[in-house]
Amino acid sequence: MSTLPLSRPLAAAAVPSEGIDVEVVATGDERAALAAFNETVSVDSFVARLHVSPLGRDGLRVRGTLAAEATRTCVVTLDPFPERINEDIDVRFVPGADAADERDDAPEPLVGGAIDLGQLAAEFFALALDPHPRKPGAVFAQDGDGVGDSPFAALRRLKEGPDGR
Repeated sequence: MSTLPLSRPLAAAAVPSEGIDVEVVATGDERAALAAFNETVSVDSFVARLHVSPLGRDGLRVRGTLAAEATRTCVVTLDPFPERINEDIDVRFVPGADAADERDDAPEPLVGGAIDLGQLAAEFFALALDPHPRKPGAVFAQDGDGVGDSPFAALRRLKEGPDGR
């Protein structure tokens, strides 16, 4: 069972030799769950357009794009702002693939003869989100010389003593 809030299972046996086009469009409830899962204000749109084709004898290849928009909270101003996600997707699934293989080009394991296109798209979304979202134009500004309130300034004051020496 998927731990991600979006699921669109596809059996490998259902994929014809010429492949199949699948569009994953998150519902309002799924977008709300994606927002909560990724700690964003909201996910305002989420569409993955994918082409799934056979790969070798028993594998699958998924190629396509993910387009999404989320409302994020700026780490500097705490203001909400939109973040657009546009990601290319190209993943291979092979039975018996090693999930611990960390090479960039390593195939993903095909387990139970099926893949979850919703989970795949949700993973690409989560990885594409900026881990430190900053509203365009937001600048972190410190008071004075930028040293006054730092922990090092406090230590320097303790070391120097009350008369500044």
